[in-house]
Amino acid sequence: MPVRPPRVCSCGKVVPSGERCACQIIRDRERKARFDLTRPSARERGYDGKWQKARAEYLIANPICRYCPAPATVVDHIKPHRRDMRLFWSKSNWQPLCTPCHSSIKQARECRL
Repeated sequence: MPVRPPRVCSCGKVVPSGERCACQIIRDRERKARFDLTRPSARERGYDGKWQKARAEYLIANPICRYCPAPATVVDHIKPHRRDMRLFWSKSNWQPLCTPCHSSIKQARECRL
């Protein structure tokens, strides 16, 4: 099976195929930290005690992940609510997911939006 050759990063270092340069990892970490400083807290986004209670009830009624047979641990908003409280509380916009599916499949789909 052919292997891709190493590439040259914008910083000038040679990086093996399929790997990321240390400078890219640092830049991403810094970019995410800057974003987190501007992001409202979970409570400000609506994830308070009322949400925790509704979430627990929903997971009891819907115990299996939508994408795989694992137990659901996350109530995901199908369509991102973007602080629209009507959409946030609409149970038709909720789906049960396990943490791995929420962190991989769902996040990959949202990145394409």
